[in-house]
Amino acid sequence: MTWLEIDTWIVLTASMVALACVLPGCFLFLSRQSMISHGIAHAVLPGIVIGHLATGMVETPALFIGAILAGVTCAVLTKFLQQISGVEEGAALGISFTTLFAIGLILQRLFADHVHIEPSHILMGNLETAIFDFTLSDQAMPETFWRAGIVLFVNLSFILLFFKELKLATFDPNHADTVEAHPKVMYYALMTISALTCVIAFEAVGSILVVAMMILPPAVASFFTKNLKTFIALSVLIALLGCALGHICSIGVFGKLSGVLFQLEDIGSTNTAGGITLVLCLFLGIGILCRKVLFIGSGSQKLSNDTASPKTQ
Repeated sequence: MTWLEIDTWIVLTASMVALACVLPGCFLFLSRQSMISHGIAHAVLPGIVIGHLATGMVETPALFIGAILAGVTCAVLTKFLQQISGVEEGAALGISFTTLFAIGLILQRLFADHVHIEPSHILMGNLETAIFDFTLSDQAMPETFWRAGIVLFVNLSFILLFFKELKLATFDPNHADTVEAHPKVMYYALMTISALTCVIAFEAVGSILVVAMMILPPAVASFFTKNLKTFIALSVLIALLGCALGHICSIGVFGKLSGVLFQLEDIGSTNTAGGITLVLCLFLGIGILCRKVLFIGSGSQKLSNDTASPKTQ
């Protein structure tokens, strides 16, 4: 395995995206709303089409802003449907993103059928290609790296400034309302930065990595701690480790492994986003195994349930 400069930038960029994703992802996981990132992936199409109609272009910040607004709309509409209809939150999310996606398809067919517009224009990026383009330019760092850095700064600042309010809104919304911690405001603020993070991450590395980063590190961390701050820190470490090992496996393990197991020719490097996701899934399996071993014979189901939902002390 040969390690090149491009490999360093791939790991650094993936790590920056992972950090940006995992911070809101922790609170989404604890509030059982992790799949909002999946919904946003489908809901951005009308925002992209409207951005094109407003500017007449397919490479413009208007498409990016439209995608973010559509993602926020998906989150708001999900909450609204859940409150007025009483349907389960997963069902409300399914209704929201499929409706918005359908609206986007109709708008595209009516007004922009002559232009090739789809979420992949902005959101379904490829990490290796983005970094390769950087190596051919005179830029000091990849564009995806510094964009993810800006989002990371926004997310970290939001969590540090409103940590107490987020904690109360996540674990005890009713108490948060009584002490004027504004749980509804925290919900919509969290959905806004989640939508921003999803759009940036989709642009950088595609939908596989952003959903994995939002869900898998917190899921693994929940097996090992009941303390909120430790939970967040452990989620960050798991995400970073997954990025490094995922890329290493993608360039030096998976190709050779397929040749050994299936008698195929070594195909070389595989997709880094897929490799990171697979490594994180392996971490999840290890976490499940550890919890089973640690709690075997204890007979304490309550302790197991508490571990799955970190407390706020």
